[in-house]
Amino acid sequence: MPPSSHQPRPCTDPKCRGQHAPAERIALASSLCDARGVRLTELRRQILDLLWETGRPTGAYELMEALKLRDSRPVGPPTIYRALQFLMSQGFVWKIESRNAYVPCVHPERRHDCLLFICNNCGASAELEDHRLERLISENAALIGFHATRRMVEIEGTCAACVGTGVN
Repeated sequence: MPPSSHQPRPCTDPKCRGQHAPAERIALASSLCDARGVRLTELRRQILDLLWETGRPTGAYELMEALKLRDSRPVGPPTIYRALQFLMSQGFVWKIESRNAYVPCVHPERRHDCLLFICNNCGASAELEDHRLERLISENAALIGFHATRRMVEIEGTCAACVGTGVN
């Protein structure tokens, strides 16, 4: 495949609510891997693509089944988990601990804390950044001499679409 003359650009909109095309985000992940000297293998790319396609938190076994349907070849759990670990280490994917599921990171080009809003009805999730909360967490951690390595806040409730349909 010939190199693209169009380089994906990082999002610079501080009020962005993640309205990026999945293809743009995957191209950005590939570009970031190149810049970092790591490989976005075909399997890693496919998993990231599937996470963007589903549009909701997705478990490793569901990803495994989707890959089997897509490629007609089985991929074992250890392979899926290694790929997910890589994607998390590069900031391309968040793990939702409460659901043991994964969602793509909207802004992998910048390291940030994550507020993840998860709908209890439809399963949709939305990622937001809030620098005020990041500062507060950092200040509180410093007060007790705590070094945070991963900061993600999961908020469960009802999304706007479900509220609009009267589902609570």
